[in-house]
Amino acid sequence: MLPWVVRRTRLPLLSLRCVDCGSESATTGEGRFRVNSNGKLVDVWLLVRCVSCNRTGKLTVHDRVPVRSLDPAVFRGYRVNDPGLVASTLLDPLLARRNRFTLDWTGAWRLDTPSPWLDEAWPVRVEVRFEDPVPVRPDRLIARVVGLSRAEALRRIKSETPLRRPTSTGFTFDVMPGD
Repeated sequence: MLPWVVRRTRLPLLSLRCVDCGSESATTGEGRFRVNSNGKLVDVWLLVRCVSCNRTGKLTVHDRVPVRSLDPAVFRGYRVNDPGLVASTLLDPLLARRNRFTLDWTGAWRLDTPSPWLDEAWPVRVEVRFEDPVPVRPDRLIARVVGLSRAEALRRIKSETPLRRPTSTGFTFDVMPGD
């Protein structure tokens, strides 16, 4: 079985309308949180910047929550702008739903495959693993790597995963020999 791994190369852009210029893309840049304490309550925002006009906006992570309800390590991560915490917060589907944005993964991921795999005996079984929830269409991914047209890939690929629908979870497939 050959392993293919989908990896994030950078944080994805956000599809989020700017209130100043109307652009529909924003970025977290280096990733920064803003923490505001008011007595025993705390607000936490993830700062984002419009890619067109550079206006800074905020995504609400926590709104008026007691400081004691937050894990001390996570709270420390918010204060020091921990990159891993920025990534996990940004990739949280609940944050996206609450702040009404979607992620644009264009150019933000890569596929790592082993070197020449055509030396394997046919049929070739491949396992695709995702390190981050990057939505890809399996038929396009496979066709690009294997070097086939999408129609030919659909004919030669056997998988229990629907190949024409985006997925962000691991799957396996078999490449059957050509005629």
